[in-house]
Amino acid sequence: MSDTEPAAAAKAPTERKPRRLRGHKKGAVTCCVASSARPGVVASSGEDGCLCWFDLRTKDVILTIEAANKPISSICFKAGNEDFIYASAGNEILAFDVRMGSQSKPLETYNYNRDEINQIAVSSKGFLAAADDSGDVKIVNTTQKCLYKRLREAHTSICSTVQFIPWRPWTVITGGLDSKLAVWDFSKGRTLFSIDYGSPELQNGSSSGSAGQCFNPAFVHSVAVSEEGILGGLYKVCAAARGDGAVDVIDLEYELAPAKSKGPSRAGASTMSSKRTDLGDGSSNQSQGKRIHIDYTMGGHTAAVSCVAFSAFGEKGKFLVSGGNDASVKLWDWSKGFSSETNSTSELLLDIDVKKKVNWLCTAPTDSDNLIVCDTSKVVKVYNFP
Repeated sequence: MSDTEPAAAAKAPTERKPRRLRGHKKGAVTCCVASSARPGVVASSGEDGCLCWFDLRTKDVILTIEAANKPISSICFKAGNEDFIYASAGNEILAFDVRMGSQSKPLETYNYNRDEINQIAVSSKGFLAAADDSGDVKIVNTTQKCLYKRLREAHTSICSTVQFIPWRPWTVITGGLDSKLAVWDFSKGRTLFSIDYGSPELQNGSSSGSAGQCFNPAFVHSVAVSEEGILGGLYKVCAAARGDGAVDVIDLEYELAPAKSKGPSRAGASTMSSKRTDLGDGSSNQSQGKRIHIDYTMGGHTAAVSCVAFSAFGEKGKFLVSGGNDASVKLWDWSKGFSSETNSTSELLLDIDVKKKVNWLCTAPTDSDNLIVCDTSKVVKVYNFP
């Protein structure tokens, strides 16, 4: 088999019949989040401006809130209180208490972003991050209900995604349509490190010339951060969903460690694959870090990857789920790519044909009904793994 021949070409996509959750009235479902405190409860948002709650033990939607008169782009639960949910619509963030029922009105409203918000995330310390079309990220202190910090100048285009790093409470990670991923100390408003996937060094080392690989720019559409202590505490990583069809997994602690503790910079990595690699970020003043790269040659996506998530089911964080514009959802045993064993690679365990482009996905901490997918329809799809 040649280096450019897809290693998993023989692995045909699986057609699994999903469970369908109906609650949204029209348009696409844009986002979903699964409850960790109440396994089986899922919230979703849509272009219809509605928030829907589903209990997977029942057939019907259990609650619908008409939250906004415009599409809702992103939702997240308040840390430690999942009765409280934040939703972004346009350049606003709205907060609702679901215990108030379908007639619930926003209890809090934040209007600090100047452009349309693409994603919001909340930290255990009560900070709320909002990434918008201007490339800025606004950090809101929800305890004092005020703007805490504005993060800017790392992204030169739309900032599409943002997540807090659980084990570093003052650190946030962002990705954008400038093909950059940045990690920030948001208390100081400065970047700690960044990766430019559009740099010549990374582009020349990629396998995007492989037959069937997507030729779109390596925009960062979505970022997922692992929880602390996954897989016996061996890994503290993030995953990036890229516009060129690839998924990268990055050892955050290695990247954030002082340069002197990393040893000599190891230059000259010639190829990007899902094997353990030492790849630079195109910046001459930064050390190269531990990253794995999953692309079409390993059975990956043939169009932009829109979302990634670490598994909440089974052994938490063991699997990585990716969804893309190629209407597929793929489940990976990603940690094998960090293994020191020769020829050890991330393994594609499941490839589901979901028929439509994937907008968002999440996983639930349950033995069944544990993979939730939002596509370009108004129906939320639920799959079982295994």
